[in-house]
Amino acid sequence: MKKRVIAVSAIALASVAVLAGCRSHDASGTSGKVKTDLKAAIVTDANGVNDRSFNQSAWEGLQSWGKENNLKKGTGYTYFQSNSASDYTTNYNSAEQQGYKLLFGIGFSLQDATSAAAKNNPKSNFVIVDSVIKDQKNVTSATFADNESAYLAGVAAAKATKTNKIGFIGGMQSDVITRFEKGYVAGAKSVKSDIKVDIQYAGSFSDAAKGKTIAAAMYGSGDDVVYQCAGGVGTGVFSEAKALNSSKNEADKVWVIGVDQDQEYLGKYKSKDGKDSNFVLVSTIKEVGTVVKDIADKTKDGKFPGGTIVTYNLKNGGVDLGLDNATSEIKDAVAKTKTDIIDGKITVPSK
Repeated sequence: MKKRVIAVSAIALASVAVLAGCRSHDASGTSGKVKTDLKAAIVTDANGVNDRSFNQSAWEGLQSWGKENNLKKGTGYTYFQSNSASDYTTNYNSAEQQGYKLLFGIGFSLQDATSAAAKNNPKSNFVIVDSVIKDQKNVTSATFADNESAYLAGVAAAKATKTNKIGFIGGMQSDVITRFEKGYVAGAKSVKSDIKVDIQYAGSFSDAAKGKTIAAAMYGSGDDVVYQCAGGVGTGVFSEAKALNSSKNEADKVWVIGVDQDQEYLGKYKSKDGKDSNFVLVSTIKEVGTVVKDIADKTKDGKFPGGTIVTYNLKNGGVDLGLDNATSEIKDAVAKTKTDIIDGKITVPSK
């Protein structure tokens, strides 16, 4: 089948309840008539469902969809937690055995396992989130224009830096993380052509200690804004920024840029001069939960977009920038840039 690339129509960005942080597969009661017999599940990557990022957003979206359709958690919708890559295939097999027929693989690291599971289960529908699987009729590839939101983050970073040095920490090198990197650098240089961007990769999406070490080196060398696109590695970046900022007066703080969801809540701290403050400048937001709901709704209505690449971008609301602690100057610059990207006046590089 020839691959089709489609753009998503405007997404209804409904707010979803935040997961309370406990892992449970037990069925929970619902009221009202069940609206669909579709059973849907997500398979997490190794960061788990409570990663405060990608997987959590997906799970929140699936929970919202399940509740809207009066389904029970554990029988109508659920998640399968992966502690390592070796769990992916096992989790897909478990989901199939329990009758789940719409399965979301959360993150590009599940690409091979998702492709294999789809071939082995041709009557089920699969979604690979943040990657592309070609020429399989029962697989939808949901991708994001991360370079667009990262470009906006770069504009914010260039406006905020006092040292003209900013940093980027990636997890493992891949096409997905490259989109973040290229967009961020281009956005920053659109504001200050001579800005220095320190780019480093952790070689992991789970090594928080490595993230803390890299962040410490970046801040120590004068980078005063660091964008982390590294999954669990980012936990170490936040830890280092909090420790460093707690030893400084508020006016001398260093910044972190959040990723995948609005991470402002991770930036709260008390400065050396006793002020309650926050060091998250902005956050690039990837509406993973909305994507899960969007495709689940289409599938429920018999319109599963199999064999296609579904692209979520600034124009249709699939990605965005949370303005968190941005100044009015930064907000104005971001708003203008966002409009220019949507209108096609700015072409954002992706590689």
